[in-house]
Amino acid sequence: MPAEGALCRGGSMDISLIETLRWEPEAGFVRLERHLARLKRSAEALGLPGADGARDALAATFSPSALRIRLELFADGRIDLQTAAFTPLAADARWRLKLAATRLTSTDPLLRHKTSRRALYAAARAEFPATEADEVILLNERGELCEGTITSLFLDDGSGPLKTPPLASGLLAGVLREELLETGKAVEKVLRPGDLSRGAVLIGNSLRGLIRCVLA
Repeated sequence: MPAEGALCRGGSMDISLIETLRWEPEAGFVRLERHLARLKRSAEALGLPGADGARDALAATFSPSALRIRLELFADGRIDLQTAAFTPLAADARWRLKLAATRLTSTDPLLRHKTSRRALYAAARAEFPATEADEVILLNERGELCEGTITSLFLDDGSGPLKTPPLASGLLAGVLREELLETGKAVEKVLRPGDLSRGAVLIGNSLRGLIRCVLA
């Protein structure tokens, strides 16, 4: 297995890194420091320059209403920002989940970074029409639960902290996931499909927070 940096420097220079943030007029960027830290870690791991410019790029952002902001760091160090209005989910929202046939490979180091390599996630999402599923969960080659196409996975089994799959299963080091782990509100545990019937299933990301789910 090549080193992570070699995956980019060795000729795959089409890769870019992505951070999706929420801007709130009163609070500013939600979890900004965690997003910037992850971007820097991933840029160093993959050999991409320019991560230190992300804070300045974001500094010009201001809006009297909530925004969804997509920051993309390209292999040449260029940073692109795209903004859109952000509408929060209703407090009683429930997302419908499906399990994908598409599998992740637990030893793929790129899975731990939020990159432009989205083919597997797109394939999993395409397995179900939007009328049947709001999110799709992927498993790895061992049948372990990993993550959704745009979210981290959590299980509330009533025994204490939320359970979330470990990075070793093959998944993104999500910003919300990181916060919940560091504050003791979640712990890592290998999960399998059968575990989802043993408690309340939640998914989440830094943009939307935690979302309760039903298996569709």
